[in-house]
Amino acid sequence: MTKQEKVDFVIKTLNDLYPEIPIPLDHKDPYTLLIAVLMSAQSTDVRVNQITPLLFAKADNPYDMVKLSVDEIREIIKPVGLSPMKSKGIHGLSQILIDKYDGEVPKTYEALEALPAVGHKTAAVVLSQAFGIPAFPVDTHIHRLMYRWGLTNGKNVVQTEKDAKRLFPEVLWNDLHLQIIWYGREYSPARGWDLEKDVITKTIGRKSVLKDYNSKKK
Repeated sequence: MTKQEKVDFVIKTLNDLYPEIPIPLDHKDPYTLLIAVLMSAQSTDVRVNQITPLLFAKADNPYDMVKLSVDEIREIIKPVGLSPMKSKGIHGLSQILIDKYDGEVPKTYEALEALPAVGHKTAAVVLSQAFGIPAFPVDTHIHRLMYRWGLTNGKNVVQTEKDAKRLFPEVLWNDLHLQIIWYGREYSPARGWDLEKDVITKTIGRKSVLKDYNSKKK
């Protein structure tokens, strides 16, 4: 199977499995999405979705957020982990949005990545999910699957993102990154992986990955 045939198989399989694609993080606008994605670092979407309603009940826009102290924000978001850094980031970026962008979330990588606690992946998620701008955010699921499928060397997420953008049509990026995340969670997890359920890896997977899996199962 050629690399292009692998790519075509991935696209078709994911479209069959996920014709409707749910957004993992609950939000109502670009600002609440930005805050939710920031909070999701080294946490789970489930945990974030449990905590964001508590935070947004007090402040769901930058003007109300800066009225809270960093300590107040930290106390609310503590269950998601890394609360000292995240609370400072949330308060700090909210003030910058007010001072520089009239309270609106900017629509460029450069502006988003200049905000406190906002990295490249967070910026990419906001651009793709809030504004529909083509992006290919790479999380642990996408990084793992792209390697298992032999579509990247898996050295780092930067390379994985470059490979994904090179291989998949730009018009599909925003849907595909979400479809791959859901597929990774449901069919190709890091733990408890059952190759029989993972039709994509079973069909196009990297030979070394399949060999390693089979040797561990013996």
